[in-house]
Amino acid sequence: MSESIDTAERTGSSAGRARRVPLGRDFGKLWTAAAFSNLADGVGRVAVPLIATTLTRDPLAISAISALAFLPWLVFGLPAGMLVDRFDRRWIMAIANGIRGLAAVALALLTVSGALDIWWLYAGVLVFGFGETLFDNATNAVVPSVVKRPALDRANGWLQAAQITIDSFISSPIGGVLFAVSLALPLWVGAAGYLVPIVLAILLPLSAARPLREAEVTPTRAEASIAAGDPLAAAEEAVAPTAPAAPSKVSAREALSYLWHHRFLRSMVIFTSIVGSAFAFAQAPVFLYFLDVHHVAPAAIGLVTAGIGVGGLGGSLIASSLVARFGRGRVMLGANFVAAISLAGVWAAPEAISGTVAYGLMAAAVSVWNVPWGALRQTIVPGHLFGRVLGIGRTLTWGIFPFATLLGGWVARVDLRLPFLLAAGVTLVATLVAVRLLLEASKHDAPEE
Repeated sequence: MSESIDTAERTGSSAGRARRVPLGRDFGKLWTAAAFSNLADGVGRVAVPLIATTLTRDPLAISAISALAFLPWLVFGLPAGMLVDRFDRRWIMAIANGIRGLAAVALALLTVSGALDIWWLYAGVLVFGFGETLFDNATNAVVPSVVKRPALDRANGWLQAAQITIDSFISSPIGGVLFAVSLALPLWVGAAGYLVPIVLAILLPLSAARPLREAEVTPTRAEASIAAGDPLAAAEEAVAPTAPAAPSKVSAREALSYLWHHRFLRSMVIFTSIVGSAFAFAQAPVFLYFLDVHHVAPAAIGLVTAGIGVGGLGGSLIASSLVARFGRGRVMLGANFVAAISLAGVWAAPEAISGTVAYGLMAAAVSVWNVPWGALRQTIVPGHLFGRVLGIGRTLTWGIFPFATLLGGWVARVDLRLPFLLAAGVTLVATLVAVRLLLEASKHDAPEE
């Protein structure tokens, strides 16, 4: 797979520039590991809520499935980031998927034995979520170690394209069909899907392991000599062998201070938490919305998610080209406006096809947003802080999602369409307030410490 990625990336140009920098074989390993992990995630993402509908038809109880999937980011997001910055990121990815695979096997055994109830599903989703905090955090932290900086937007686009393609076009339809055949079958398939990333993660290069500190914050003796106006001494120091700096203690305080004093990142985390919560609020009743409002058969839910995935995949594939043409700021601003309009379209949809199209357009907008936002974090945040900063950011954003999801499920008890309309309004207002902030994204294209 890595060879095909390299071949694709060698063609074309970015806004009239020279030939693009290849993503490389190491990124191919990372991409393939993420793809197989997404295969397992996608099967479970469809199967678990569908299994829940066989146990209860309460929108609030079913929305709790999605809420619990995000809850680990609230309680474990920062510790996961500290682990990613402290230990070998390759082994963290492998162990996280091993844990998720064992959880899928346990749920499958409970299903086969007839002992499964909604509480066991809740417990399984929590385990999947804790594994995700580790695997996803480590995957994002590894990207700058295996690709060059000019390729970050494209690398994130490829990762997101893999996630959407596998989730929507392969695992989700398969999950719906497997569910129709047997309740336990999608869980067995999901467990098998977690195995391949374990091997591929371990095969990643040493550079992906643990870049605790890319460079010392304090100046070297050569830099001090230059500052003192002694270029000869600087040259002597530059050629002298230097011992590698001892790794600094991994603490949350350093990352918290960095994020707090970085005005742009701090503001973006706040904005992302608001808009992301609106999306989580809207998505709480999505399965019941298609099942009960548009009367989609349970076995066909995978086809609906595939239709939605068309938009998400398209957005991920064109995002880097849009960034090259219009700049990150304008692209991120436009993506949020499109998302707000699309949510309103889901609310107004008269039947399943138009609802799927509107939802697909929203998925495209979210994908277009995710690519430059991910590249921005990887570009701005120093490598030795990345795991912790990402963990803090997702604790503050994804940690709110469980409450937003439960609130959306509660509102859906009144009307399954209403959460989409309210989320559209929140997204539109937040984007209008943050126009200047989002446009500023184009100015931040260099690492800061």
